[in-house]
Amino acid sequence: MSRRIVVSGTDTEIGKTVFAAGLADMLGACYWKPIQSGLDGETDSQIVARLGGLSEDRILPERYRLTTPVSPHQSAAIDGVSIDMAALDVPDTGGRRLVIEGAGGLMVPLNRSTLYIDAFARWRIPVVLCARTSLGTINHSLLSIEALRHRGIELLGIVFIGDSHPESERAICEIGRVQRLGRLPRLSPLTRDTLREAFATSFKPADFGL
Repeated sequence: MSRRIVVSGTDTEIGKTVFAAGLADMLGACYWKPIQSGLDGETDSQIVARLGGLSEDRILPERYRLTTPVSPHQSAAIDGVSIDMAALDVPDTGGRRLVIEGAGGLMVPLNRSTLYIDAFARWRIPVVLCARTSLGTINHSLLSIEALRHRGIELLGIVFIGDSHPESERAICEIGRVQRLGRLPRLSPLTRDTLREAFATSFKPADFGL
């Protein structure tokens, strides 16, 4: 049984940070965003702390804080740094559960030769894949599932985010042979209370192996 989970997505701006906040809250876990691209406004760690109600000691510091909200490899180049895989070793949480959030999709480049999925393969930590429910999700989801399996990365299951589209969700789970962990609807207003309520309705801690 792993005490660590990676949250990734099939694309950017899906809602995986909101999902990661709810998951960390539900599991009583710490949260780690290894690379933050974009420092204007709230960072992902700050969003998770606010929506998940996580105390300061449960938010682990990013290894790279990059100025520009673009792909990590490009943002790092703008800042004059290079992302080193050796610096991305998963921190020790002293036995506490840990939710790790990637950036964008699986194939986001970290430098000229390394993708985020390469870090996942190195860590050997189970992945929860977040997918939007809108048009195009079947293709993006199945490609992401195939990429994870090609690298031997354990896929814990898939989470859908958005309005209900049962046929698309069914096709992805059946064709991709992946467990459906639940669906997080778009929330308005989006607060800790509404997120907690949605998680209590839509997800079961036992399904996440913790």
